[in-house]
Amino acid sequence: MHVVITGGTGFIGSRLAASLLADGHSVVILTRQSPEQAKARHPNLSGVTWLSWPGDARPNRHTDHPDHLRAPWTNALDGADAVVHLAGSSIAAGRWNQKQKAAIRQSRIESTRRLVRALQHLSRPPRLLICASAVGYYGSRGDDVLTEQSEPGNDFLASVCREWEAEAEAAASLGTRVVRLRTGLVLDAKAGALPRMLLPYRLLVGGPLGDGRQWMAWIHIRDHVRLIRFLLEHPAASGPVNGTAPEPVTNRQFSRILARKLRRPSWVAAPAPFLRLALGEMADALLLSSQRAIPQQAVNWGFSFQFPRLDEALADLFRR
Repeated sequence: MHVVITGGTGFIGSRLAASLLADGHSVVILTRQSPEQAKARHPNLSGVTWLSWPGDARPNRHTDHPDHLRAPWTNALDGADAVVHLAGSSIAAGRWNQKQKAAIRQSRIESTRRLVRALQHLSRPPRLLICASAVGYYGSRGDDVLTEQSEPGNDFLASVCREWEAEAEAAASLGTRVVRLRTGLVLDAKAGALPRMLLPYRLLVGGPLGDGRQWMAWIHIRDHVRLIRFLLEHPAASGPVNGTAPEPVTNRQFSRILARKLRRPSWVAAPAPFLRLALGEMADALLLSSQRAIPQQAVNWGFSFQFPRLDEALADLFRR
C-alpha cells in the first residue's frame, strides 16, 4: 500500500508512519519543514520519503500557479492508495485570541482545501482520503450520547470542524472515498495532552476540572493508530467516524482513575471561574466542554479495541 500522510511529524502521524513501515508499506510524509530537517528529527522513520508542501500557507500566485500542481508533493498523490490528512496547528498552544483562532481555522481548512484542489488535477486520484476532525464537532452536549449521526454544535470548534469536514468531503466527487475521523483525547505516555496533565497530581494538587461532570471522549494511541489502519483496509469505511474508545468517562472519573494509577490523591478541584480567568474561551472549549462520544461506526464495522476501558489504557501507558 502506498500511503501519503500530512501532519506526519506529529505524535499521531509519526506513530502511524512507523506502523505502516513496519508492515512493509510505502510511506510519504508531506511536511512544512525541509525534508532534511524532518529526516534528522525523526531517525526512526528511515524508510519514509519526505517531501515539502505548502500546507496551510495562504494562496498566492506561486502556490496556485498551474506549475505548482506538478510539484513533487502532488506527484506523490497521483496513484496513491490513500492519503491520511492530519495537519493542523495545536488548539492548546496558548490562550486564544483572534490571531490564534484564525491560525487554528486556517491550518485545517486551508490545508484541506489545497490538498483536495491538488487531487482534482490528478489523473489517478487516491482511492481513499482519511481527514482528521475532532469530537469538538458536536459542541458541548452534557450527558447526551453522541454517535456519528448526532447533530453538530455551534461554538467555535464545532464551526471549524464543520468547515474542515466539508472541504474534505469535496474529494468524494472525484470517486475518492472520504472518511472524516472525529478524534477525542489521544492518550500517549510521552506526547500529547497526558504528560501535561500529570504535573498537578505529582505535586499532590490534582483533581477534577470544574464540577467534573463533563464527559471526556478519549482513546489510547495504539488503538488510534490501529483504527486508522483498519479504516485504510476496510472497503466499506466512509463518512464520519468517532475516533474514541467505547467507554467515555466523566472528568471526575478520569481524575480518580488517573490519581489511582499514579498513587496520588485527587481532591483539589480547579473551579470553572478560575479556569476561565486563566484561559478565557479556551477553558470552556477544551477543559469544561462535554462530549460523550462513542465509536458506533467503528464497532458496527467490526473494529475491536485493545483498550476499551480507561483504567486498562492508563495501566498500559504507565507500564511502558
